[in-house]
Amino acid sequence: MAMRKSALGFVVLLGVVSLFGDMTYEAARSVNGPYLALLGAGAPVVGLVAGLGELAGYGLRILSGLLSDRTRRYWTLTILGYAVNLGAVPLMALAGRWEIAAGLMLAERLGKAVRTPARDAMLSHAAHSLGRGWAFALHEALDQVGALLGPLIVTAVLALRGSYASAYAALAVPAGLALAVLLAARLLHPRPQDLEPSPDRTAVRALSGRFWRYALAAGLVAAAFADFPLIAFHFKSQNLFADRHIPLLYSGAMGVDALAALAFGRWYDRRGLRALAAAVAVSAFAAPLAFTSSAPLGMAGLALWGLGMGAQESVLRAAVADLVPAERRATGYGVFNTVFGVAWFAGSAAMGLLYAVSPLALAGFSLAGQLAALPLLLRLARQEDESARPA
Repeated sequence: MAMRKSALGFVVLLGVVSLFGDMTYEAARSVNGPYLALLGAGAPVVGLVAGLGELAGYGLRILSGLLSDRTRRYWTLTILGYAVNLGAVPLMALAGRWEIAAGLMLAERLGKAVRTPARDAMLSHAAHSLGRGWAFALHEALDQVGALLGPLIVTAVLALRGSYASAYAALAVPAGLALAVLLAARLLHPRPQDLEPSPDRTAVRALSGRFWRYALAAGLVAAAFADFPLIAFHFKSQNLFADRHIPLLYSGAMGVDALAALAFGRWYDRRGLRALAAAVAVSAFAAPLAFTSSAPLGMAGLALWGLGMGAQESVLRAAVADLVPAERRATGYGVFNTVFGVAWFAGSAAMGLLYAVSPLALAGFSLAGQLAALPLLLRLARQEDESARPA
């Protein structure tokens, strides 16, 4: 009971860090697309920058994951990554060219690449006694409270000041709070690995075939999942919503994300990967709705987009912890996120180009890619059921 209580406290503390962290960089992401457009970037550039940001944010995690497991300095890499991740956002206020803004967007994603495998490995130890799906879902829900509040801050600043620079500068406050809570968590829980029983040292250390098939399925989902800056660019270019309303829409999508994370996290603990398959089947229709010329359909598409994000950020991470031995978990997260990020980059770049041809072509690409992942996920779910049956 004491270990479970300590594990819950650790998850909540890191959830609060993520709350303030997402309040910072998700608020920025809610206006990055329109901001790049304001600075003179076109749709292909927006899609490329968004995709390249995800490539940096995911692709470099294999290095930070390997470094985390090799050095066991999980806290050092987590704190360093958060400092870069959060510090880049307020500096966006000083960007006067889209090239500089794009560079800071990439720096923010780079910081996330450094800290995420180490942080998720620490979270996975706490998740052992709480239930993988529920622990990661709780963390994601707190994370998305920040993602919901951050765009509201941006909306308020834009309404009062009418300045993107002022909006980015205001985000220095939640960035500082996130770092303060992170340091407190480090003092209270210096060894999160003690929250999980010591691993069996005779366990297989290689990443399994099931892990690689799972990574492939997740890569298909990532490649076909439209990034919000491109959706926001569409909303702005088609005059579907005013600039000040786009952050509010993103905030609403983050609210859906938080609720979906809790629901699918609980479902994952009961039904395994079938929960993820169901989420993918539904969220596959996000782009076909979002990239229309109808404001109501655009809002519906954004809601499905939020549902997909919630499932990805909770169930995807929980499943990795169940597929990888504890002593290699940061490496597993790093490898998985590299596959995910490379696929996201390729898909985002392709969708930026497809959008320039036709939003309908983009929507078709997104729908087909996500549905292609379903057979793999369902096969893995059946294997999950077979391995759970008594011999």
